[in-house]
Amino acid sequence: MSQAAEFLPAAEAAAEAAGAVIRPLFRSALLVEAKGDASPVTEADRGAERAIRALLAERHPDHGVIGEEYGETNADAEWVWVLDPIDGTRAFVTGRPLFGTLIGLLHRGVPVLGLIDQPTTGERWIGVAGQPTRFRSAFGGTPRCRPCASLAEAELSCTSPDMFDAETAPRFGAVKAAARRTTWGGDCYAYGLLALGLVDAVVDATMKPWDWAALVPVIEGAGGSCTDWAGRPLRLDGDGTVLALGDPAMLAEVSGLLAG
Repeated sequence: MSQAAEFLPAAEAAAEAAGAVIRPLFRSALLVEAKGDASPVTEADRGAERAIRALLAERHPDHGVIGEEYGETNADAEWVWVLDPIDGTRAFVTGRPLFGTLIGLLHRGVPVLGLIDQPTTGERWIGVAGQPTRFRSAFGGTPRCRPCASLAEAELSCTSPDMFDAETAPRFGAVKAAARRTTWGGDCYAYGLLALGLVDAVVDATMKPWDWAALVPVIEGAGGSCTDWAGRPLRLDGDGTVLALGDPAMLAEVSGLLAG
């Protein structure tokens, strides 16, 4: 068993703790506030992150934490948890189950463990570096990316066209024009679908570490790749671009278009 796998029980317990906060609030009357970046935040986000942090502090007090809602604690530790209690808050507050709790673990800055947990449908993707991705769901499904060597045959997904600016929009537009079909929305759920072989590429920008840290082990363990637009490993000090591919054979084609 890899060293990262030793921390999987804590990650799963954290997902359960977050779900216990989130489920009673889903499709309920929520007070939605505006953050500085204008994204919606609710008591579900904050309460779920507090629950996760409390559990991790009890089980692994020497680990660091980086969370969307409450910032950094001991972020220069060897092991650092990266948390997004509700990735896809807009979907959550509008009653759509296309959101998830993201729990990632970095070892010296490298993603080595990741969970995508959908607390209302009961779906959970589990990625551990060096191991095949696991998927738990009442709907079934095998976590394995499908072959798709050409963008012309690819199902492309993107969280929102609003995440692109004047410089990145034309570059994404070139990928969109070359793809077979494009769907919008889904946030982390789209990456989970890629790991199930239902989506072939996800292209996003302005992504924070809590948006991608948990995704990397899940996608790589399903046979895909998760990099920045240039094909480089994702880093805490990266440029915020993310390119997830079910078939890494597409990397040169897609990253070439994204290079402009």
